Amino acid sequence: MDLLALTDFNLVARHGGFGKAARAAGRPKATLSRRVAELEASLDVRLFERGARILKLTEEGRALFERTSQLLTELDETATAIASGGHNPRGRLRISAPLLFSQIAMGKLAAGFALKYPDVRLEVTVEDRAVDMIEEAYDLVIRVNPEPDVNLVGRAFLHDRLIVVASPVMVRPPDDTLVPVVVRGMIGRSETWEVTTSSGASKLPVNPVLGLSSLVMVRDAVRTGIGAARLPLSLAISDLASGKLVHWGDVEGPDTAIWALYPTRRLLSARVSAFLEYLKDAFPKGAPEELAAYIG
Repeated sequence: MDLLALTDFNLVARHGGFGKAARAAGRPKATLSRRVAELEASLDVRLFERGARILKLTEEGRALFERTSQLLTELDETATAIASGGHNPRGRLRISAPLLFSQIAMGKLAAGFALKYPDVRLEVTVEDRAVDMIEEAYDLVIRVNPEPDVNLVGRAFLHDRLIVVASPVMVRPPDDTLVPVVVRGMIGRSETWEVTTSSGASKLPVNPVLGLSSLVMVRDAVRTGIGAARLPLSLAISDLASGKLVHWGDVEGPDTAIWALYPTRRLLSARVSAFLEYLKDAFPKGAPEELAAYIG
């Protein structure tokens, strides 16, 4: 594939027309039209629907643009960095992050990163779903306990664990007695939580009385004494220290890992590298106590 023709195709697609692209780049419109036609011929596919007044990407053209525009940008950034003798992060950085992490830490992280790297245009969206990084043009995603994906690589930059907490005004019932609890999500049937204390493992039969969509909301509700809840240690540490909440035990199961991931097929741009290093500096040990201290 002709890389220069691919670059011209992206230029036209980005500006939505040959005339606009020619004016933006200071190049002849006929040259751009010829180069795109040559690319279409080499691929044996139509990339644009050409009308009297409009130019639209075909389905194939849209797919090619989505999959190559970011690669070309990163190639250009790499060449610029090499030519200048260093790596100066610049350009747009799109990040998808989960709800809870965004609510408690992402605003401060994003602001600090933007101040340190003013040439990077940082955009953060909140998504608990597993976004398609290629199709949706994300440079980096933050995920909690992600499923293995051969198309993604990255690092776990934080670890946390779930604990059971309650308000000090709430007396823990005797064993085998249903405990009212607040849960994230829809209220289900009564169940049993496996909890570990200094005395050993035990089972806690619970009855969900309130369902909320955010763990921050769950924490705020638990403070009132309406019921106990399972919360990340990082979210409960300050309330445990101040006495607003008391610790009933640790939830049985593996720790929670928060990962920063990026596509294996994509060159690691200077801006992605810079954000990964920024996360490492913010949480050098990756411990829940560090996240609690960071959110203050």
